[in-house]
Amino acid sequence: MIFIVALLAQAAWAQTADLIVENANVYTVSEARPKARAIAVKGTRILAVGDDLGRHAGAATRRIDAKGGTVIPGFIDCHVHMAGLGDSIEILDLRAAKSSAEVAATVAEAAKSRPKGEWIRGRAWDQTRWPGAQFPNAAELSRAAKDHPVYLARVDGHAAWVNEKALELADVNAATQDPPGGRIHRDAAGKPTGILIDRAMGLVSRRIPATTAEQTKRQILRASQECARLGLTTVHDAGVSAAHIAAYRELIASGQLLTRVYAMIGGPGQHWESWLQKGPEVGDWLTVRSIKLVADGALGSRGAAMKQPYSDEPSNRGLLILKQEEIARVARQAVERGFQVNTHAIGDLANRATLDAYAEALGGPNDRRFRVEHAQIVSLEDIPLFQRFGIVASIQATHATSDMRWAEQRVGPKRVLGAYPWQRFLKAGVRIANGSDFPVEEPNPLLGFYASVTRQDAQGEPKGGWMPDQVLSRQKALESWTRDGAYAAFEEHAKGTLEPNKLADFLVLSKDIVQVPAAEIPRTRVLMTVTGGRIVHTALP
Repeated sequence: MIFIVALLAQAAWAQTADLIVENANVYTVSEARPKARAIAVKGTRILAVGDDLGRHAGAATRRIDAKGGTVIPGFIDCHVHMAGLGDSIEILDLRAAKSSAEVAATVAEAAKSRPKGEWIRGRAWDQTRWPGAQFPNAAELSRAAKDHPVYLARVDGHAAWVNEKALELADVNAATQDPPGGRIHRDAAGKPTGILIDRAMGLVSRRIPATTAEQTKRQILRASQECARLGLTTVHDAGVSAAHIAAYRELIASGQLLTRVYAMIGGPGQHWESWLQKGPEVGDWLTVRSIKLVADGALGSRGAAMKQPYSDEPSNRGLLILKQEEIARVARQAVERGFQVNTHAIGDLANRATLDAYAEALGGPNDRRFRVEHAQIVSLEDIPLFQRFGIVASIQATHATSDMRWAEQRVGPKRVLGAYPWQRFLKAGVRIANGSDFPVEEPNPLLGFYASVTRQDAQGEPKGGWMPDQVLSRQKALESWTRDGAYAAFEEHAKGTLEPNKLADFLVLSKDIVQVPAAEIPRTRVLMTVTGGRIVHTALP
C-alpha cells in the first residue's frame, strides 16, 4: 500500500501542467496549506499548489507571471438572479435616482423613442434615498408617459411603481382586493396609488409580454459574461424556471456559459413536482438539487413579516407570504427526495416560521444543509435554532450597508440587535455563506467583501462601521465567499479552496484584499478569472 501511494505521488510530481500561475500571493483558504506562491493546472483541475512549480512545466505549458498579484479561489455568490441581471442591463437602471422626479424624467426620455403602447420597464428605485423618503405615486409616471404602461421594480424586487395606464390595462382599481401575500397602496378614497407590494405586483406584471426563450438565453449569457469579469466562478441562482434551465443547458452545450450554476427551483408548483419525480441532478456546470421558497417580503418596503408591528408604521406587521405549514410540507417532500430547501426570510416572524417548519421536517441534527436566505432580522432567542438543525444562514453583506440608514427606524433599538447578526451566528456555531442578491445589489463580490469586513458605505461611513461588533474578519469573509459557499451547495469536495484535484476555479486580483487598507478593497480589480482551467476573463497586460 505504501509503495502504491509513493508511485501515485511520484506520478503527480512528474505530470506536466497546461497552465502555471507563478510569482503570486496565493491564499488557498485551505488549513492544510494556507499560503503559496504558485498554482498549476492540468485540464480542468488543480495539479499542484506550492512555491516553485517549475517541475510541472513543459514545452506546451502556459506560464503566467502574476507579478505579485493575489490569487484566491473563485468567488461563489450564494444568492443571485441571473436572468434578472441580464434583464437589468437592458431596462432602465434607476439606482442612482435621487428623487421621484428624476425617475419620471428618465421614463419621459425613454417614452420619446418608443412606440405608443410599448411597456417601459425599470428597476432599482429606492424611496429611502429621496427627500421625505415617501413612496411615489402613479400620477408622476402618467405625466411622464401617458401613452405607455410603466412598470418599475423597487431595488429589493418586492414592490413596484406603476402608472395609471398600467393599472388600467391590469384592471386594478378601488374595487380590486389585495391578493393573499400582497398589498395595494391606496389613497384616502381607496384608489390605488401606483405602489404594489409583493404578490400585488403580479396584478400588473402578468400583463407584461412574456420573455421569449431566446431573450432568456441572451439575458443569462450576458449575466454570465458579467460574472466572469467580476470574478464569480459559481453562482446560486435563486428561483429558476424550466425556461431558465433550458437556457443553461443550451449555453453549456455550446460552451458559452462562463459561470457554474447551482440552481434553486422557483417555488412549489408543476416545475417542482416534475423534479420531485426525477430527483436531483448534479454536474460540474449545472446542479439542480434545491428549491427556493419565499416566506415574506422585504424590509425596505415594509413587507418583511415581523412578530410585532413596525416601529415606524405601527399598523403594519408585514406580509407572511407562505404559512409555516406550507414550508413544512415542501420541506418534508425535499427530505424524502434528497433536495435542499432555501427559504427567503427577512423579518423575525418569517425567520421563526421557517425555522419551525424546518425543525418539523428535519427532526434534529442532520446534514441536509437547509438554508435561510437573507436571515436579516432574527430574534436573539431564535439564533440557536439555526445551529440545532444544521441550518445555513445565507447572508448578503451589502444588504446590511444598504439598509443601515433606516433599519433601526423600521424595527427599533431592541430588535435591531438581531439585524444582520453575522458574529452572533458564528458564535452560535452557525455556518454562514455570502452573496449579493444581484441585481438587487451590485454584482461585484468585492463590494460584498468590503461590506463584510467594514459594515460601511463606499465613503467609509459610519466611522468604525454600523454595529461593528458584527463585522467579519478578513479571513472569515474570504471563507464566506469561497469555502462556505461551496459547503452551502454540498460542493466543498470540488471547489471553494485551492487544493490538488479540485476544480481549477481561481482569480488573480490586483490587490491583497486580506491585508490592504479597507478603503482599497472596492478599488481592487479582477485581473484574471479561471474557471475549470479555462481563462474566461483577463485584464493582465
